[in-house]
Amino acid sequence: MLISLIGMPGGGKSTVGRQLARRLAVDFIDTDAVIEQRIGMSIPELFEREGEAAFRAVESDVVASLSGGREGVMATGGGVVLAAANREALRRHTIVVYLKATPRELVRRVRVDGRRPLLAGHDPLVRLRQLYAQRDPLYRETAHFVIETGRPSVTGLVNIVLMQLEVAGLVDPDRVPSPVARPAPGNRGGAPTGAS
Repeated sequence: MLISLIGMPGGGKSTVGRQLARRLAVDFIDTDAVIEQRIGMSIPELFEREGEAAFRAVESDVVASLSGGREGVMATGGGVVLAAANREALRRHTIVVYLKATPRELVRRVRVDGRRPLLAGHDPLVRLRQLYAQRDPLYRETAHFVIETGRPSVTGLVNIVLMQLEVAGLVDPDRVPSPVARPAPGNRGGAPTGAS
């Protein structure tokens, strides 16, 4: 099973993805890193030299090549849902989790440092609101699960994702320690193990 994380820039896809992969004992794939490796330059350089359309074409090729038949957790770029082919490939061949955050939450997390070319040269909150208005419906259309990120810790978000996957029968609680507290054997209805 390949779990794909989608959402806005700064939504926590890479950070949550790394921890989720660790908990599931599977590989972590960052599509932006794969793209940079494939093109031999940074994404901001590609944007500057060849434009967004060139980046989106490479992104679609990477998504198509990574989406089928592998196990792991994949963090995608924020604009991956702009192409219908990407939405279809992700939805059909992976379990898609939308890490949903509001523009106001995102502006606190995102640094405008040149690594995010679509935010460069803009008021970040205004630009994030524009991107959110455009992309949120596409994220919802693509996602199997929508997780409101709000202010929980990364560990808290990973636990929420794992709980959703476990409830849906997609994660074997015997293989992955469940984030859902269960009574210890022989402890009928008492406090969960480790609780005081």
